[in-house]
Amino acid sequence: EGAVFLRKKITLLRAFSLLIGSMVGSGIFISPKGVLKNSGSVGFSLLVWFACGVLSMFGALCYAELGTRITKSGGHYIYILETLGPLPSFLFLWAEFFAIRPANSAVVSLAFGRYMLEPFFAPCAAPVPAVKLVSLLGYYMVLTLNSWSVTWSARLQTALSIIKLLALALIIVPGMMLLAQGHTENFQGAFDRQSLVLDKLPLAFYAGMFAYSGWFQVGFVREELVRPERNIPLAVIVSVITVIVGYMLTNVSYYTVLASQDVLASPAVAVSFVQRAFQSLISVVPVLVALSCFGTMNGGIFTFSRTLFVASREGQWPPLFSMIHIRRHTPLPAVMLMFPLVTVMVCIGDIYHLLNFFSFSRWLFIGLATLGLIVHRHRHPELHSPFQVPIFVPVSFTIICLSTVAMSFYSDPVNISIGCTVVLSGFPVYYLLIHRQMSSGSRSPFYYLTHKLQLLLEVVQQEIKTY
Repeated sequence: EGAVFLRKKITLLRAFSLLIGSMVGSGIFISPKGVLKNSGSVGFSLLVWFACGVLSMFGALCYAELGTRITKSGGHYIYILETLGPLPSFLFLWAEFFAIRPANSAVVSLAFGRYMLEPFFAPCAAPVPAVKLVSLLGYYMVLTLNSWSVTWSARLQTALSIIKLLALALIIVPGMMLLAQGHTENFQGAFDRQSLVLDKLPLAFYAGMFAYSGWFQVGFVREELVRPERNIPLAVIVSVITVIVGYMLTNVSYYTVLASQDVLASPAVAVSFVQRAFQSLISVVPVLVALSCFGTMNGGIFTFSRTLFVASREGQWPPLFSMIHIRRHTPLPAVMLMFPLVTVMVCIGDIYHLLNFFSFSRWLFIGLATLGLIVHRHRHPELHSPFQVPIFVPVSFTIICLSTVAMSFYSDPVNISIGCTVVLSGFPVYYLLIHRQMSSGSRSPFYYLTHKLQLLLEVVQQEIKTY
């Protein structure tokens, strides 16, 4: 009935919803424990939250400029490919597929399962097998929706973004009311230097930046955006400011009601907060938090499938994954590819170990992407981007990212070494398969399998160039 390609269906409101829906997810409800544990005190944890917000804004502004300079979808992957070359972009893709994205999705899915079951088992903890089962069911529901319709995925994201902000408001309002009444006892001695351990600070930043992560998501769907030159910077700036204010007020509310030892002992901080401050909402807030995590899962699948789609189109991933369903106009193979790895990580993983495991690789490549912006400016001074940030923003952001990655080897050497090994394992794969095939221009070794799967899944190559 018409050409098969990804339509421009993401308006400014949907872009804003995608960013809010990706940032406000499980992080603000599980990361306060990780930030406090590794920063040592209430005061330093609040400083970490604010610093992570400012750092996220720096990164978001860099990515907004990259999104106006580079017209392809794909986010981190395409930015690294266009600025630093095919090898680092493939290493990112390799680490993203085998470590970063499945671990990230598993963390959010486990948070979804934990909060969804919390009202049914309170005051006891929900059984771990039940949490993992519900986590997987939630992930599979989002996977099915993204395979079915781009429009409905975007509409769901908009609706869940409203629910996310409502969940934050239900934590902020009672906390601010108690603070106004003079309940400041939990802030006494907030900056206790004796409990500060400097070599643990990178892990505190990882936990905080995980909560803010999502500010880069709009670059993954650049080709599907309406008026991207205007809407990318606008959506990024408004959404990040909104989240910084919301997160700071939420953390102040947590510490107004809960002492630091209560936060550290809680498996679900938002639930502990409601149990202490707002008994009438004891069954409502966990469900709102679970829906918030559901929105983050939806945004993650929506955007990462575009990374695989673009990588396949660029010749660095099997060709099947650059194909689109002939009726649904969704990148069906790219959407479906993640579910085996996520299933395994949900079944065997723990939230905080997974968090450190994927954070190393993620922030390494985000730092490389912003380094690529500096390189791209130097190589192409004639290009005048419609949106440009001062040079100190990408320089400072890149230095902080790469320094934090380096310091994290002292903080959690086991998980960081595993993440590093995953990245380095991409070298032989690149030179044995990708580089040789791209140099020779030979047919993909997956050609015949691709043909059979193409018939089975009813998918074809994109017929119209959208960039």
